[in-house]
This record gives sequence, structure tokens and C-alpha cells, in this order.
Amino acid sequence: MSTALEASPGERLRTLRDLLGLTGVELSRVAGVSQSWISQTETGAREPVAEYLQKVADATDTPMSFFYAKPASVPLDSLRFRKMASASRTVTRRVSAFYGESFRVTEEITGRTDYPSPPLPYATKPELDEDDIEELAAHTRITLRLAADKPIPHLTRALERAGVAVAPVILPDPTGSAPCTTNKHFGISYWAGIEETALIAYFPGAQGDRDRFTLAHELGHLVLHTFRPRAADPEREANRFAGAFLVPLERAREELTDRLTLDGFARRKAVWGVSIQALILRGAAVENINESRKRSLYIQVAQRGWRKQEPVEVGQEQPLLLWSLLKRLYGDKPYVPAAEGLAIQPAILRSIAPQPTTHAETTTSNVVAFKARPARSH
Repeated sequence: MSTALEASPGERLRTLRDLLGLTGVELSRVAGVSQSWISQTETGAREPVAEYLQKVADATDTPMSFFYAKPASVPLDSLRFRKMASASRTVTRRVSAFYGESFRVTEEITGRTDYPSPPLPYATKPELDEDDIEELAAHTRITLRLAADKPIPHLTRALERAGVAVAPVILPDPTGSAPCTTNKHFGISYWAGIEETALIAYFPGAQGDRDRFTLAHELGHLVLHTFRPRAADPEREANRFAGAFLVPLERAREELTDRLTLDGFARRKAVWGVSIQALILRGAAVENINESRKRSLYIQVAQRGWRKQEPVEVGQEQPLLLWSLLKRLYGDKPYVPAAEGLAIQPAILRSIAPQPTTHAETTTSNVVAFKARPARSH
């Protein structure tokens, strides 16, 4: 397991504020401590006062152990985000804090339960061409014990069986009324390297196909960029990997042709669990669809109103690994008992390792569970 550096209580205080989405003024008000004490403690200008830290802990339902916990061994400049360029910096900072705590907890509970680390393949060549990425995607399927040429029934479970932990990111709202939006953010990942922890975090959306592509994209970062951190265009490479991993090369060449209509793409979506728009791009990537045909298909997608809401519902997957390990360590109702031992607020832990719902587990247990509705014609 990677060695983490000690953090000061002041740094941990700032991490807590980021996790909860509280400004210094807001934390001052809810905890009954001065804003100047918060600011000076966070910057290290003054020593933390245990009495005031306890007030913050009590007000935010956070164990005191949180302020003295070692931070995660994740270099923040190594994190890979899948997000829009216009994503809020404030939310990105919150997401970074959430991911750091998620990684710290994941390292702790997988280490304590001796859960195996992922034996992922990895790229080391300075430059990768398209064939290299296709080969790595195919090799990753073998590593995850997936059929070489068939749809992936439950991508989340395949990752977790191989030792890649998956955590949803649902940030608590400072008002307590609803989860904070993570609009324009999709995923974030880090693998510490051979025989080390790997964690993919994603922002659950309304569409299961988007979540599956995000997981595959982040898996691409783990495989392609753990040992190539300065790749020239990592996002393009991860997108190519995701397409190749979800729809293998030979099947893409067979099925995603320029003769396929949008209704045909919708039927393929029901089989592969990949969005119509991503399937069009995959067809273009394997040189079955030329630029003119791709442009025509995207115009049709826009005309049908499918840019944001496609037909064919892909069942949403839910992580299971972290919840199962947490339950093994702390019992059937683990959140409160685990809070002190893992030095984490129970609500944050509940987001990192949510208890799966029976419905979500059954709707994505196999590919035929993708519920198709007829493609609309305009």
C-alpha cells in the first residue's frame, strides 16, 4: 500500500469544508467559531485549537479522527477528470476533495480485507497509435475475463471483480435539502500502479449508457496514462479506448456500417449498452462511416431531439464492492460504526459506498435488461 504523508488539522479542516461545500462564513455560523480562526488555521498561520475543532466536528457530524487522518496518497496533478471545459472550479475542487477521501477509504478497506489489486495491462510507449489502443482495449477485456467479442453485461461488476473499485460521486448540499449538482463533470480516476489501489469515481446520470462510457473512459486513463502521464492528448486516447473496449474491433466493423439507419443504431444500442452517438463515432473510428455520412447522421440525431435524450433505455449499474467490504468489516449497518475507524463523516461514507438497491442490481444483470422503446420517426 502506498505511503501517505501526514496532514495538518488545518489542511483537513479545509478538506472538510470542500467536502461539505461550506464557505468559511457558513462554517463559522454553523459551528460557532470565528471565521478568522478558520482561515488562519487552514493556512497554518496559527495552531489549531482542539476545543474549536471539536465544535466543528459536532456541528458537522464529523469524527475528530478526521482532522488527524493521513490524506490519500493521490498526487492531485495526476488525477484524470472527464468534464467539460466550462465546469465550475469550485465544484472541481469539491470533487478533488471527495475523490481523495474516497481513495483513502478504498485503500483502507481493501487493505484490511486483503482484496486483490487489479492486474491491469498498461501502456509505456511514449506515443500510441490507434492500433496500439485497440490492442490494449482487447487485452484489458482478457484481463477482466470478458468475452473478446460480446457485449459487456455489467461493466461495473467486471471492474470490481478485477479489483478496480468504483464509487459514485454525490456531494452533499450545504443546505441539507438535496445532493449538490455535479453538472459538467462525469468521471475521475487514479491507479497507484502495479499491485496498488485503483479507483474510478463517476457522477451518476439519468442515462446508464453515459455512465458506462464514463467508466470505460476512466478505465482507459488507468491503462493508457498511469505510466504515460504526459500523453499529448489523453482525452482523445481515452475516448478511443472506451469505444474499442465496449464494442470490439471486429464486431464494430461487422455491425456499424454506413448502411445503418438511426433505427438500426438504436437496436445496436440495446445490444451493446452504448449510446447511438458513441456508436456512430465508433463506426467512424473503424473507418466504416465517412465524414459526410457521420455528419448526416448527427444532423438526423439533432432533428429527432436525441442529442440529450436518446431512445432505448440502458439500465443503470450500481457499485457493490466497497459496500460489501464495508459491511464485512462493520456489519449490516456500517456507516456510523465505520465513521470513527475510517475517520470520515457518515454521510460522505454513504456516498462513497452506497447500499445498492435491489431494483438497480436486477435491471442491469444482463444485456437483455436494456429496455428499448421504439425509435421515433420525424
